[in-house]
Amino acid sequence: QVQLVESGGGLVQAGGSLRLSCAASGSLFSINVMGWYRQAPGKQRELVAAITSGGSTNYADSVKGRFTISSDNAKNTVYLQMNSLKPEDTAVYYCNAGVVLVTSPHEYDYWGQGTQVTVSS
Repeated sequence: QVQLVESGGGLVQAGGSLRLSCAASGSLFSINVMGWYRQAPGKQRELVAAITSGGSTNYADSVKGRFTISSDNAKNTVYLQMNSLKPEDTAVYYCNAGVVLVTSPHEYDYWGQGTQVTVSS
């Protein structure tokens, strides 16, 4: 019904930058919130940043001042600009969206397939 397609992961040296993108498509009526989560080996998945349709943002303390989340509502796309990357940022990054479908008034949660971000020291 709804697909989230991520791009932009890769390998970067510490101090470098990467930009992740996630585009939503399918039978969606509206998107209430989009965000990025990450999961490192042996650790739980954690919220990195989120943005509402109104533009309100929320960041994990560990990325504040380094990462910036933004969105293009017309394109149903969310971006994560990651600067000053650290080895501890290494993880699989997942896009998440709270979506209202054309067929239902309720909000449903969707996930992307994940994109690997590796930061070398």
